[in-house]
Amino acid sequence: MIRYARTSDHAAIEATLVAAFGRQDEADLVAQLRADEDCIFEMVAEEAGEVVGHILFSRLWADVFELYSALAPVAVRPDWHRQGLGSRLIRSGLESAREFGCFGILVLGDPVFYGRFGFTAEATRLVRAPYAGLAAFQALALEEDAFASAMSVTYPDAFHPKPMVPT
Repeated sequence: MIRYARTSDHAAIEATLVAAFGRQDEADLVAQLRADEDCIFEMVAEEAGEVVGHILFSRLWADVFELYSALAPVAVRPDWHRQGLGSRLIRSGLESAREFGCFGILVLGDPVFYGRFGFTAEATRLVRAPYAGLAAFQALALEEDAFASAMSVTYPDAFHPKPMVPT
């Protein structure tokens, strides 16, 4: 079952992210996006009452007057890999993003994997962003011509953590 995440899911989401990525970074990113109120929405995959997958969409600031989102991160517990759960999370997330009024989605990820959902690097050719030019930087238009004109996008601060200063 895929559903919107609840506050009571936060600990299980953190555990899922750490298990999926083998580090704390993505869990910290999600926590900071929540704290900064930069989440548009997040969803979980639940099996037998247990969170086994997670996806988050955060808002982007674009110099156009439409809502754009970043898809990041998406995670599936390792014991649930290769069962299509990540794909189901992404499809459900994209459907919800349309319902939330998102014009387009940006992602930084594997072009082969995200290409299956319609993401392309070509769609980002007119997007000025910190990740512009990377093969992994891809876009999916949810509304016609969402990426047809030049635009600049700013990611939430959580994507650019401040370096720690030694004391």
